[in-house]
Amino acid sequence: MAQLTLDRLTKRFGPGRPAVDAVSMSLKAGSFLALLGPSGCGKTTVLRMIAGFEPPSEGAIRLGDRVLADERTMVPPERRNMAMVFQSYALWPHMSVADNAGYPLKVRGISGDAYRQKVMAALSTVRLEAYADRRPADLSGGQRQRVALARCLVTEPDVVLLDEPLANLDRHLRQEMEETFREFHATTGATMIYVTHDQSEAMALATDVAVMSEGRLLQMAPPAVLYARPEGRLVGSLVGQGAILSLPLPEGAPRDLSWDILRPALRAEAGGAPRRDVLVRPQDVLFDPEGVACRVTASLYEGERYALRLSLSDGQIIRTYARSDAAPDSSFPVTIRSAWRL
Repeated sequence: MAQLTLDRLTKRFGPGRPAVDAVSMSLKAGSFLALLGPSGCGKTTVLRMIAGFEPPSEGAIRLGDRVLADERTMVPPERRNMAMVFQSYALWPHMSVADNAGYPLKVRGISGDAYRQKVMAALSTVRLEAYADRRPADLSGGQRQRVALARCLVTEPDVVLLDEPLANLDRHLRQEMEETFREFHATTGATMIYVTHDQSEAMALATDVAVMSEGRLLQMAPPAVLYARPEGRLVGSLVGQGAILSLPLPEGAPRDLSWDILRPALRAEAGGAPRRDVLVRPQDVLFDPEGVACRVTASLYEGERYALRLSLSDGQIIRTYARSDAAPDSSFPVTIRSAWRL
């Protein structure tokens, strides 16, 4: 398997802002990349260009040393050795599970024992060998999605593309399918690119997350790095729960802010220092009788904990978690053990 490279990939559908604007990234073989962003940000268009369904307006797509698309070249989808899983499953209703999974092999002229062995091996990987003779109408949504994964597996693709594959499933099935995707990635070793607007899916599944907005790539990093050190206000607001405060910080303040730096900023003791955007995560906001005074504006019970919404003295809002409820308008002093300057 080879590295997949996007080099200033751009797509225009008409005058005005490009749908995808000079996106560049490199994926090592075997990576699991999540393309994350709101609807209309360009992530599905990127996926369709990688698959070969859309030609790029500018830039290039390479798989190893092979050019798949640029201004002069356009390798058709069937010659890219990629497989795609759609949100709608895209199964033939009149075919059995085995026939659906094996359809790409029939197109390639593979039959007999080789066909049967590959199909049953793929169904076994997604734990559907006992359902080989059933029709898609007899399956649950999660099982149908597994058939679509098996259909990918039989072709031994270099890259698997997934376009919001869990959007039609309920929460329980989504969690079950997330585990299936992790197993599928570990078993096949294929490079996987997963389009989603759900940050929890992206963080749970991917080895790398690429955040997009308005056609541009804002940041690409492993989930833990993206969560702890987002670049810019938009990435900070898109990834994880948190509040973005505007605080006066001294010149040369580090990106990773401790309580010693945050305390004077929150208490307006920083003089005329310029204000900076600071991301504060709820788990870093701790109850402390000696801390900064806050007022409880809302409390939401989440089962194992309460999520509190707190107002600082200047009206800015932060959030935290507590084991017990807190009444609206009650005092809730806190310290912030860590924050990130955006």
